[in-house]
Amino acid sequence: MASASVGLAELGFVEAAPAWRLRSEQFPSKVGGRPAWLGAAGLPGPAGLACALCGRPLAFLLQLYAPLPGRADAFHRGLFLFCCRTPPCCAGLRVFRNQLPRRNDFYAYEPPSEDPPPETGESVCLQLESGAHLCRVCGCLGPKTCSRCHKAHYCSKEHQTLDWRLGHKQACTQEGDLDSTVPDHSFLFPEFEIVIETEDEIMPEVVEKDDESEIIGSMGEAPEEELDSMAKHESREDRIFQKFKTKISCEPEQILRYGRGIAPIWISGENIPQEKDIPDCPCGAKRIFEFQVMPHLLNYLKADRLGRSVDWGVLAVFTCAESCGLGTGYTEEFVWKQDITDTA
Repeated sequence: MASASVGLAELGFVEAAPAWRLRSEQFPSKVGGRPAWLGAAGLPGPAGLACALCGRPLAFLLQLYAPLPGRADAFHRGLFLFCCRTPPCCAGLRVFRNQLPRRNDFYAYEPPSEDPPPETGESVCLQLESGAHLCRVCGCLGPKTCSRCHKAHYCSKEHQTLDWRLGHKQACTQEGDLDSTVPDHSFLFPEFEIVIETEDEIMPEVVEKDDESEIIGSMGEAPEEELDSMAKHESREDRIFQKFKTKISCEPEQILRYGRGIAPIWISGENIPQEKDIPDCPCGAKRIFEFQVMPHLLNYLKADRLGRSVDWGVLAVFTCAESCGLGTGYTEEFVWKQDITDTA
């Protein structure tokens, strides 16, 4: 993904894709499934991927491949967003950044082939080239092991219990590759590729002007008392929500807007962060807006099967303005959640 031009967003849409296209070596942008970790070293541990509100393991929501042109240390760069989907919480959010130079310990120097690999088996890969084992349930770092077979790895007691109940109890003592018998734990979100298109510069402005001309035309024909009523009813909240709807009207299927350093579009006049609300990066640099997740993504997540579902109006991600160098590790960035108000 290239950096968006000033004021112009790149839009993300979901598409079905074969499993091989969503593996780490293809540098995917994707929704759901297990994370396709970029750097195989320094992954966030269970404490870093626990909900700050309820303490339960977070679920992987999406990742973006977002390299920085002109930055040799960020030739490969990924952003990984996680959310709580454990009722009744369903509120915690965390986001991490990882970046690598073109010449690194994990990937070939040349771009990956766009052709399917000869072997495209569906076996889940639960061990990275660095040797790190991943949790059978969520695909995050799995430092815990089954005390009986010592082959199954987990991020937490909760996920070990879930896997035991859904099949590992029977598979534990059997011979063979455990990774080929990973059951559906109903914990992961459905998996899709995120494809990127540049937002049209002209069309949203045309729509907005058309809307304004319709309002002006109708106001000219309205009686005075009706105009007074309309003026009282219109609020800042209404204007912001209408602006949001106008902005996305040309591409209502968008699930993401990317533009490093541009302004996000808010869905509500309430709970818009001020500069003081966005914490600086530990390196000392300010954090700037990089991308936002749109409410349309909720239509693809099938999140309501766990009871109370995840929900948001806008998830806005802010990252270090300097995209500070971190070796091969992952650093936590900042995400701001704005809900849809009743008035919207």
